[in-house]
Amino acid sequence: MVRVVPDVPAIHRRFDYLVPPTMEGAVRIGSRVRIELHGRRVAGWVVEDDVGVTPGVSPKPLAASSGDGPPPPVVALAQWAAWRWAGPLSSFLGTASPPRIVRGTWVPTPARRAVSDGTVRPEAEDRPPSPGGGSIDLVDEALATGGPTGRPAIIRLAPTLDATLVTLELVHRTGPCGVLVIVPSHARAAVMATRLRRAGLSVALMPEGWEEAATGSSIVVGTRAAAWAPVPRLQAAVVLDAHDEAYREERSPTWSAVDVVVERGRRDGAPVLLVTPCPPVALAEGRAVVTTSRAVERRGWPVVEVVDRTGDDPRTGLFSERLSRLLGAVLDRPEGRAVCILNRTGRVRLLACKQCGALARCTLCGGAMAQVDQGGPLTCQRCGEARPAVCAQCDSTRLKMLRIGVTRATEELAALTGVDAVELTGRSEASETVTARLVVGTEAALHRVDRADVVAFLDIDQHLLAPRFGAGEEALALLARAARLVGSRDAGGRVLVQTRVPGHEALQAAVHADPPLLSVPERGLREVLDLPPFGVLASLRGPGAAAFAAGVGALDRITVSPAGEERWMARAPDHRTLCDGLASVPRPPDRLRVEVDPTDV
Repeated sequence: MVRVVPDVPAIHRRFDYLVPPTMEGAVRIGSRVRIELHGRRVAGWVVEDDVGVTPGVSPKPLAASSGDGPPPPVVALAQWAAWRWAGPLSSFLGTASPPRIVRGTWVPTPARRAVSDGTVRPEAEDRPPSPGGGSIDLVDEALATGGPTGRPAIIRLAPTLDATLVTLELVHRTGPCGVLVIVPSHARAAVMATRLRRAGLSVALMPEGWEEAATGSSIVVGTRAAAWAPVPRLQAAVVLDAHDEAYREERSPTWSAVDVVVERGRRDGAPVLLVTPCPPVALAEGRAVVTTSRAVERRGWPVVEVVDRTGDDPRTGLFSERLSRLLGAVLDRPEGRAVCILNRTGRVRLLACKQCGALARCTLCGGAMAQVDQGGPLTCQRCGEARPAVCAQCDSTRLKMLRIGVTRATEELAALTGVDAVELTGRSEASETVTARLVVGTEAALHRVDRADVVAFLDIDQHLLAPRFGAGEEALALLARAARLVGSRDAGGRVLVQTRVPGHEALQAAVHADPPLLSVPERGLREVLDLPPFGVLASLRGPGAAAFAAGVGALDRITVSPAGEERWMARAPDHRTLCDGLASVPRPPDRLRVEVDPTDV
């Protein structure tokens, strides 16, 4: 008899089922099955076998076998993740399962046995030659300070330096079998897989290569979900751009691929290298950080020019004189390309009456009114209420723009430079940027454009001063991403930043190519306020949050405080205290979203 977790997130129980004789040998821990549950047939995963029959219970047989699922070590990892992020086990098992029906991957072959027992690797997979260069010293130091013991080591690598060399050097030491490489995007995963194959290595690109990854005889490359790749035994792992927010699942449960890979390395005693140009405080605390020399790191960042707009006339708008000159110099060249970033969608985000000066606010909820289309109505950004473009105080139709969005900025920059500008946001078609020489967009443009001569942040202050404790680190990550588009300072790359807080630590860290200029004061502030990594938080939201918060707040060493409408914040000294507490309190019947390690506070 086996124990099954149904693929129903609302059900946290496990159910016992008999294995029919026709399925003997085809069902194991991790197998996907179909079961009869409450009068209907649902999918599920086997999480235990050889289970004893409960007295007085007549278990039903399994309805069908749906093929292989995650191997037993990954099932155990999923059980840990369900505790760590207070989510249903079925969510993690679904992420770890193949995208199609697969059978027979668990049958041990000679290659698979060699990897799973950790004794010898297949001779057919020779280790690649060392790429040489500075990657040798970086990997040597990282492995010496933490990698071989299963503790992760952080490699601080400037954004324009080639992280693929670090990956190849690690594979040279460990061999390709069971090596996991995680990258933030599908485009970078495809590029990484191509480069590794050109080096003569066997690569399983997730999720299409799930079956090949299950053999444990190749390098596994993928994005966030590849952290759950069915590698029987992890030999080594590399996470590139470990700071990237793409590694964080936005849907509940909000798990982190970086933490999953680190836990896998700890369980298998495998070295884990976290490569990033700007390690966040929560990632670096208590871990070894190795880096290149100061000269090499500085060359790996472009020139970052800060335009201080503190004394500028507000009537000049978003475009400083220095920005106009730089865009003109770049776009005068036939091959010149410029990218301007303004992380506000729409046309006009904030307006005021020219006659009486009153802000355009919603008459229902008081929120700011925005104008999406030229000459169109005003729409509340909070409740969606719409009204004609007139002042609610004096009925004047003359409104002035106080805070424009990316649509209006695109129109104005096209007129300013005389070059056709393309607006690029998360909803834009990727093909729009193929031939565009002037791109104006949100931060999505940094992921959709492959090259630029200059990247200009029109209003970096909205990132630096965002109401989140990690705002400075997020701003530095954006600057690092922009650095990749323009290249190193030796290649003439330049990033221009317009700001009214030129002394901000994040800007100084980018200007001097010295991330500790931000991380050192950031760490001190978090330590004083008991913010992560010196304390842990969980956000509780929804109609059921009040009852759940009351239960959690009654536990020892956990404090709960209101944080908004139908929202509470739970605080504890460490993850074990918090996660044990969240797991011990019964879930209310009303909707509840639990987010451990929230990023929006």
